[in-house]
Amino acid sequence: MSSVASTPGATTETTTRTVDQVGVVGLGTMGAGIAEVFARHGFSVTGVELDEDGVARGRTHLETSTARAVERGKLTEEERAGLLGRISFSTSLKDLAHADLVVEAAVESMATKKAILAELDDVVAPEAVLATNTSSLSVTELSSATRHPGRVVGMHFFNPAPVQKLVEVVRTVVTLPAVLDDVAAVLDRIGKSPVVCGDKAGFIANALLFGYLNHAVSMFENRYASREDVDAAMRFGCGYPMGPLALLDLIGLDTAYEILDTMYKQGRDRLHAPAPILKQMVTAGLLGRKSGRGFYTYEAPDSPVVVADAATPSADDAPQMRHDVRTVGVVGTGTMAAGIVEVFAKAGYPVTYVGRSEEKNAGVVAQITKNFDRLIAKGRATEEKKAATLALLTAATSREALADADLVVEAIAEDLAVKTALFADLDRICKPGAVLATTTSSLPIIACARATTRPQDVVGMHFFNPAPIMKLVEVVSTVATSAEVTETTRALCAQLGKVAVSCGDRAGFIVNALLFPYLNDAVKMLEAHYADADDIDVAMKAGCALPMGPFELLDVVGNDVSLAIQKELYLEFREPGFAPAPLLEHLVTAGYLGRKTGRGFRDHSRR
Repeated sequence: MSSVASTPGATTETTTRTVDQVGVVGLGTMGAGIAEVFARHGFSVTGVELDEDGVARGRTHLETSTARAVERGKLTEEERAGLLGRISFSTSLKDLAHADLVVEAAVESMATKKAILAELDDVVAPEAVLATNTSSLSVTELSSATRHPGRVVGMHFFNPAPVQKLVEVVRTVVTLPAVLDDVAAVLDRIGKSPVVCGDKAGFIANALLFGYLNHAVSMFENRYASREDVDAAMRFGCGYPMGPLALLDLIGLDTAYEILDTMYKQGRDRLHAPAPILKQMVTAGLLGRKSGRGFYTYEAPDSPVVVADAATPSADDAPQMRHDVRTVGVVGTGTMAAGIVEVFAKAGYPVTYVGRSEEKNAGVVAQITKNFDRLIAKGRATEEKKAATLALLTAATSREALADADLVVEAIAEDLAVKTALFADLDRICKPGAVLATTTSSLPIIACARATTRPQDVVGMHFFNPAPIMKLVEVVSTVATSAEVTETTRALCAQLGKVAVSCGDRAGFIVNALLFPYLNDAVKMLEAHYADADDIDVAMKAGCALPMGPFELLDVVGNDVSLAIQKELYLEFREPGFAPAPLLEHLVTAGYLGRKTGRGFRDHSRR
């Protein structure tokens, strides 16, 4: 982190700080993790809790975490013993008198945190830095509890602190530049990646993350999808390390509620108003992992091991093939259609695919052959498997070739008029009982179903690109889809080696309904000049362990595609917060669509 220019209202400070002694106030999951990070890098750490029970819990956190690190080869037993030996415990803030830096990691309560900082202001030396790990509260207001607000800074670690690299350093209008520089130097010593931001609710990562998490809770609360399906959708559809509900259990539902409540009170964005079920669960003591129950049930308090409960799907409930599916038809020859053809043929299904010309059909074989040759070169497939797969393919230019197919999957242009015309034709051609599936990612499936005389046999089968690699398939049922068709489609996905999730027929289904509002919020953050695209991407990758930052992802997906999906979500839900960011609309109007045009949020023409 570079030196920070003088801030209006800040006094000048030239003191050179040496930080060797660190205090941590609050030894919950986060506080204990922060203590572990500092002790691992040679700092002497004093951890303070309210009472001896709190100290005992903190010590258990540390012992469990470091034992796990030894098991994973991240620490040796000797290193673990040295680390734990550098941490002492207390129930009195007065024992932090010699600390050079104190990190407050108490509960997310303004009153509690202000009381701690006010007392610390009287205990520590005048040059000591006071940092708060708040994830949403105003650092400026917290600093007002002290006589020396210039030495107060936000130091927002991410959970689990020993693993996550990102630390958001939050400056107020009176934070001393030297304090920011010294904090940066300390964070560099402990191997963290600091990102500086202003004092605004949620900072960078939480401002984007918690809107997404809250939306996932609403999806679950409204019974749109099960907890398992919501989480699986984001893990397998977006490559996220954890599903949103499992992540909330890790964060703590009480912490999540406080963060959302604070963000809502500051910004009045309805998307940050905590979902009602969150308050109910917190009131009932269902706080997540720390209490042993949250959205999931755990082996014991603070255990990461999920155990079955009344809501866990039974093995006896595994979907069965209620329709006999032996042959498959695919309409389309684009990238997605060719991928779907490959998926079914690899699983042993004879596939008839229909394109507009022999040339288009030849492109499907060429794409599948290319994919196989790449796998063969890596030792992950054989020439025999390639030959067997290609032998199952039959190309056609007339839809009449689909007359005997048991399942027909439509993968043509994302245009409702074109799709409904196709389904009307399939209704005429396909035999009774055939399942008719659409791969649409945003259009109403019921409109396709209404174009037929058999709406009970129409289902959404939303593959993700590239279909041969991505594991997720969203199985989307309309109000008319029969339970047998839905169950058959899920069972079929299992046979294909895919992870099927079930949801209803509304804009965005699960993945896009959660993903694109988050991307839209990132654009609004950039538009407001709160942080630049690079810092936002770093914050979300390092702080939330996402595979790509929002602007990287937008440029890959295409800003035109993103805008179209966001418009569909806005029209469906009429939620003001879903209105497309003006900057996104302007980029699309300018032709800056992302990688495919060479320029989007970044310039790709020279890369």
